[in-house]
Amino acid sequence: MFNIFTNIINGIKGLFGGKSAEAESKAEGHSAVYLPDERPNASHKRKERPRRPQDTQKNNKTDKQSKESKPQRGSNTEKQAKEPKNQKQAKKEPIAKPFDENWKIPPRRQEKPGEVFFQDFDLDKRILKALLDDMNFRCCSPIQGQALPFALEGKDVAGKAQTGTGKTAAFLVTIIQNFLKRGREGRDPWQPLAVILAPTRELAIQIANDAAEISAYCPELNTVAVYGGMDYDRQMTELAADVDLVVATPGRLIDYLRKHAVDLSKVSIAVIDEADRMLDMGFIPDVKRIMAYLPKPEERQTMLFSATLSHDIMQLASRWMRPEIKVVEIDPEHVLADGIDETVYAVTTAEKIPVMLWLFKHEDCKRVIIFRNRKKDVEALHSVLERCGVQCEMLTGDVDQKKRLRILDEFRSGKVKIIVATDVAGRGIHVDGVTHVINYDLPYEAEDYVHRVGRTARAGHRGRAISFADEDCAFVIPEIEKIIERPLPITQPEDNMLVMPEKLKNISSARASGTHRSDSHGGSSYRRSFGPRGKH
Repeated sequence: MFNIFTNIINGIKGLFGGKSAEAESKAEGHSAVYLPDERPNASHKRKERPRRPQDTQKNNKTDKQSKESKPQRGSNTEKQAKEPKNQKQAKKEPIAKPFDENWKIPPRRQEKPGEVFFQDFDLDKRILKALLDDMNFRCCSPIQGQALPFALEGKDVAGKAQTGTGKTAAFLVTIIQNFLKRGREGRDPWQPLAVILAPTRELAIQIANDAAEISAYCPELNTVAVYGGMDYDRQMTELAADVDLVVATPGRLIDYLRKHAVDLSKVSIAVIDEADRMLDMGFIPDVKRIMAYLPKPEERQTMLFSATLSHDIMQLASRWMRPEIKVVEIDPEHVLADGIDETVYAVTTAEKIPVMLWLFKHEDCKRVIIFRNRKKDVEALHSVLERCGVQCEMLTGDVDQKKRLRILDEFRSGKVKIIVATDVAGRGIHVDGVTHVINYDLPYEAEDYVHRVGRTARAGHRGRAISFADEDCAFVIPEIEKIIERPLPITQPEDNMLVMPEKLKNISSARASGTHRSDSHGGSSYRRSFGPRGKH
């Protein structure tokens, strides 16, 4: 009888309480819904900061307990871990390298006239050691050499720079140098010195990783990356600790601002990275909301970097920056990073697979990204490569965030050497040491060629950009040449590169290439059309 009565009571609770709880849970996840007073032009007079729920909790943990491994999801220990009982214990201590005070700054090694060196600036020796010894920077990239003189003086900078040109180091060096001079004076633990906005989770993660490398000898600098798709409470806990630099995607940061998890009123440096992508992806309204939480433009330094400095981008810059903006642009010959060896093979659709397999066998392909234009073509090529014994992973918009991060981590470590990706997925790949970028399909838009090729030859390394020009994709070549302001080196593969693997000889050319064309002979006349240009 008692059990029957209990079931009836539970059923009544489910009728009246379950739906409401579910609705509240769903509403909690809609970070894009804003209150009327959060419009960008609304007044944000900051009231006394309310006490957060986690601040009122008592701390019963010892230092030893705070360093224990992550608790299992749903356990009581996990609930305790999510509450920053003591702000200094809530954040994991950074792993820092010991700095030798007797370290000597190495001399400059000039190889070309006009080169700018990090040694030319009055930088802290800890930053220089990380850049020169650990990260192997010999000299500044063009964007670094132009932006750093203004940035280190506290000027507002608008920089035109493509991905892979070293712009990240330009603003990170400025932020870390500023921190080492000023410390945390006048800031509470949840009030960062600097905030960096990035359009994608992968870019935010990469910027945070770069910050960790450049500040390797500065353990006192705490960087927190916040972005969607990962543990919400853990990121909030990290913000509650001593945070100096926040790297964030706009949507997740707005969510934390609304919950008073972080206070941007003491920010001295604000950076908007890849502003053109922010505009294209519709994030500008979110960025405007975030900028309203910052001090006035005249009370902070603002830096904006974009692949293009269009009229729309400069209009935004004029709203967020002081009147005298220092505009730096890379010369046209540097639209692509130095050190990229480009080759375009004029091939038929059926010849792409054997040429690519030949490259894998005869070139030092340590880290390779292969681009295709459509998700289903990525899946088809991935299947063909695995049939040929080539171990690889694929990245498309359908790959969930945890798997994506796992693939990227294994790509960085070298466990995964080849990734097949679409443009949308591939733009978020920010990994140094990519030796080869292969355009299995040339992109539909010429600008995407620059973004793809920018995955290699990063941070002063050299790299190979190989493209296949067949009868379906060659139309974009004149537009690419117009953007990079020079002809592409188009050649034809040698006969020994065209040997089809035995495992694929019985498969139709359309299936092997991942396309739906049944005519594999039309490309022969296409190849002949490049005869006058010959081999470069």
